[in-house]
Amino acid sequence: MANTFDRLMESLQNRTAKIGIIGLGYVGLPIVLRFCEERFTVIGFDVDPEKVTALNKGKSYIKHIPSEHIASLVKGSKPSFKATTDMTRLSEADAIIICVPTPLSDMREPDLTYVENTAKTIAEHLRPGQLISLESTTYPGTTDEMLLPLFASKGLKAGSDFFLVFSPEREDPGRIDFTTKTTPKVVGGITPKCLKAGRELYSKIVDRVVTVSTTRAAEMTKLLENIYRSVNIALVNELKILCDRMGMDIWEVIEASKTKPFGYQAFYPGPGLGGHCIPIDPFYLTWKAREFNFSTRFIELAGEINSNMPSYVVQKVMESLNDKGKSLKGSKVMVLGVAYKKDVDDLRESPSLELIKLLRNKGAKVDYNDPYIPVAVSHRKEFRMRSTPLKKDTLGKYDCVLIATDHKAYDYKWVVEKSSLVVDTRNATVGINSKKIVKA
Repeated sequence: MANTFDRLMESLQNRTAKIGIIGLGYVGLPIVLRFCEERFTVIGFDVDPEKVTALNKGKSYIKHIPSEHIASLVKGSKPSFKATTDMTRLSEADAIIICVPTPLSDMREPDLTYVENTAKTIAEHLRPGQLISLESTTYPGTTDEMLLPLFASKGLKAGSDFFLVFSPEREDPGRIDFTTKTTPKVVGGITPKCLKAGRELYSKIVDRVVTVSTTRAAEMTKLLENIYRSVNIALVNELKILCDRMGMDIWEVIEASKTKPFGYQAFYPGPGLGGHCIPIDPFYLTWKAREFNFSTRFIELAGEINSNMPSYVVQKVMESLNDKGKSLKGSKVMVLGVAYKKDVDDLRESPSLELIKLLRNKGAKVDYNDPYIPVAVSHRKEFRMRSTPLKKDTLGKYDCVLIATDHKAYDYKWVVEKSSLVVDTRNATVGINSKKIVKA
């Protein structure tokens, strides 16, 4: 008679395994699609009833995922996907993938509330033969220090009764050159059989699975990827300020530098860091490092530089208005783009929200426009704003137009033509010759 491991492996290999995915956002929903594309039956779990209702009606709430794609999965005589808020159905799943948020607290310490609560819920419904994979970014040790004891407390043993892995998410909303399928997946397991099961699970939806020795190594992999980006972005942000003082254009310097075919990778400055990874993930390792009496100086310095960029941009707006005989207080400012990067509808940790807050605190009258985000709510609910439409005579009413996110949908030549002052934080106006433009 086949044991639990053999039955799980067989169900994954012949695609009869039922997949449960917890968290149906920017990470979880693309994974739902991939498993459905590979002919698996998927149950999606989320605590937000509005998301669940929308998905079951075949409607997407993420820009780059068409509603038609969702509708094709939930409709028909044999739908391959169903969303639910009913966590008791976790026992139906043969493999459970956790894709819940891991934010920072107000003290910039890891907030694993969502992961811990999700793990406790899974533990209540855990049955022999299930595979659990944590994808939420976290510090090394979370899987074996938090999840493993919770699951083992039910009297089940990892590697024989249940199987536990960590596989960091690598979603990048809006990217078209790599997809979920073509992006390699890193997997680390609690035991060799856990690792083998995790590799089998993900091999069904990605072209390449990269295995590492432990869950901690897999957890560290994701942190290294994003710390690398954070530190290098901080470097070019610092050089941007220096180049500005020296009368040089940092973007021109970067374009010239990247012509070197080896030993250099281009990173670009901006008004600050945004998104679900780079502004947050490095501080998970900084926090964990204290347990080992270790100071992560590079990480903390990079965080300080990147966090100060919105203040630098606001200072440039003040100086630019001052050059025109105006003060920031009482001036009308239009912020173009509040998404954290171009051509996405993702507001998480967007530096534009900090820019708006700082400008308002200094007395400016601020509006924003973003074709993908009709309503913007700040991180701590200090303000809620609606996107102001851009019309022929709109921009001329503002004392300054601040380009915070360089959406391709904007006609920057038209923006410059209709504005009295443009402060550009993204080099969106490159190639446009006008004295109205100030780089920041």
